[in-house]
Amino acid sequence: MFYTAVYITSFILSVYFSLMNQLVKNGFLLTRQSQDFGQGTVITLWLKTAQGAVKLLIENEQSVFFVINEQVPMAGKLLNEQQIPVAKISPLTLKTFGQDEVTGFYFKTMRDFYSARECLKQSGVKCYEDDFRPDDRYLMERFITAGIAFVGAEGSEGRIRKVKTGQGAVNQYLEVANARCKPQQVDIPLLMVSVDIECAMDGALYSIGAYSDTCQKVFMIGPPQEADTCPEYIVWVENEVQLLNIFLSWLRSYDPDIIIGWNVINFDMDLLQKRCDKYGISFAIGRDNKPAYWRKNKNSEQKYLEIAGRVVLDGIDILKTATYNFPSFTLDYVANILLGIGKKVEDVDNRLKEITDNFLHNKPALAAYNLEDCRLVWLIFEKTLMLDFAKLRAQLTGLSIDRVGGSVAAFTNLYLPKLHRAGYVAPNMGDGHSGLVSPGGYVMDSIPGLYTNVLVLDFKSLYPSIIRTFKIDPMGMIEGSKAPDTSIPGFDGASFSREQHFLPHIIEDLWSERDKAKRDKNAALSQAIKIIMNSFYGVLGSSGCRFYDPRLSGSITKRSHVILKTTKEWIEDKGYKVIYGDTDSIFVDISADYNQEQSRALGKELQDLINEKWRQTISDDYDLESQLEIEFETHYSRFLMPTIRGLDVGTKKRYAGLVENNGEQKIIFKGLESVRTDWTELAKIFQRELYHRV
Repeated sequence: MFYTAVYITSFILSVYFSLMNQLVKNGFLLTRQSQDFGQGTVITLWLKTAQGAVKLLIENEQSVFFVINEQVPMAGKLLNEQQIPVAKISPLTLKTFGQDEVTGFYFKTMRDFYSARECLKQSGVKCYEDDFRPDDRYLMERFITAGIAFVGAEGSEGRIRKVKTGQGAVNQYLEVANARCKPQQVDIPLLMVSVDIECAMDGALYSIGAYSDTCQKVFMIGPPQEADTCPEYIVWVENEVQLLNIFLSWLRSYDPDIIIGWNVINFDMDLLQKRCDKYGISFAIGRDNKPAYWRKNKNSEQKYLEIAGRVVLDGIDILKTATYNFPSFTLDYVANILLGIGKKVEDVDNRLKEITDNFLHNKPALAAYNLEDCRLVWLIFEKTLMLDFAKLRAQLTGLSIDRVGGSVAAFTNLYLPKLHRAGYVAPNMGDGHSGLVSPGGYVMDSIPGLYTNVLVLDFKSLYPSIIRTFKIDPMGMIEGSKAPDTSIPGFDGASFSREQHFLPHIIEDLWSERDKAKRDKNAALSQAIKIIMNSFYGVLGSSGCRFYDPRLSGSITKRSHVILKTTKEWIEDKGYKVIYGDTDSIFVDISADYNQEQSRALGKELQDLINEKWRQTISDDYDLESQLEIEFETHYSRFLMPTIRGLDVGTKKRYAGLVENNGEQKIIFKGLESVRTDWTELAKIFQRELYHRV
């Protein structure tokens, strides 16, 4: 009944949108929020459209959780006794993974929803899917990620809201009440600005800088200086109160969608909030002129900043999310590595002293330093396409554009609505089998030595390929257990349905999009998809995921062990020696009898042989189509696999090899001291030179 209603609603909406087509607009989702107003919950979505900012209001959206039918009488009695109002209790055609049918409990306000959840939990009544906010569920169930098409109730185009930004300026946005939404691919440019503050040790502000490709400002405390000796981008203010007021007014007037910086949330924004609090100034930087809202992660000191219609992206967090790794994430270090330029300060070891000295005696120098910090962050985002990466990740997964990490949430966003339409509710944390251990990737014992001609063959996205090939899927495992004779065998007693599954199709769609991104040379999209695909194995093996079950992750990793061992046997049957293997890679010694051209040809030959043998084996043994693909990746003309210090046993994950491309030679180091952050630069230089001589 529950999802029959969803289908009916979807049909009505499609008809509604077709009738109102001339009024439908679309935009990119910036922020989302659920709040109780009066007797109901209102979802607020802020979008950026081609015409400007839009505020969508979805009213009277109910919160829901599910209870198995046999516990419904007890649940209803408990809520009645506690006088917790329930809008509706409705039997559904959904069931748990344990095949228990469920009933939906619906609530008009989040306040009642949370009160009911705690009441039932304390009394031993199990609630399913009781940890979703109304805004997340609203978007997820409609398959909305970041692009949204919308129209107002009865075709209303909404009303224009005007807000004063300060100093006589006025901004406006469109507010659409009772909005109707559906997913749509959009390409909306977002306005970005880089912000950085300079301050004393005690937090007293000196200046605030802002940089974009169209605007550069430094708001500086101090008496105005002569124009011919002072850059025009400096805006002089009398004191800290004026600094805060003028900067906030300028920010609202400039009206950015995205604010970027370096440790910008935990330092810059946090300090601005504290200085505003000190002087009784409202930290009103939302598009509706309302103050920013702070919340903390329950399990860490991480702070999150919610601003109506604006997003704050921290350069450090977004680079880490995109899997960038540096020995140090200081702005100076990262700028030097990525851009080849550093910060404008002479005394690096005593930077704060020099900043304070410049504030007292050379304010233009401090302004240049402040603006350069802003510019460096802007250039890093531009160089690495980090805004594109964040937008694409949101578009692919439904995660908020500023979400750090979020692999579990991304998986849930993509999987849950499909699961519902198949007639299931999701399990709770801890429902998966315990007592089993899912091993990591298979790492072979290495054969140490100095070799001539080593080929590396690498399985392309091995874990996602295994999921696609052997149909590994949470619901598929439940359905497979019903028909073990015809299902696909996994490991640890798991078996998977040949027809009923979602994850293989999700990965297949992502895989296809990544291939397209590669053809289009869209590095940001390709990287975003790769991270998402590779995270799904980790999600299934993480106890922090509601779909965690060691039989799922074990059926991936244990299958990879079999694949690597079997591939090793096939290569050795051809007369070559496998000297090492790690997770998805095989290292093959082919001897010194081959020149470079012959070695590369042999690599391609082995690649084709192994792919064909896996295609045939999987077809014969499982009646499945192989999605495994091994690629000839590297030819090392010289290769060293060292021993563990003091032993004759070969190392793991530590080696070096010489590659030759277009007449140029380069040594690749893996895991050795020259690429580790806990060794001195002298040790690294010595090792690199020693290996070159070898």
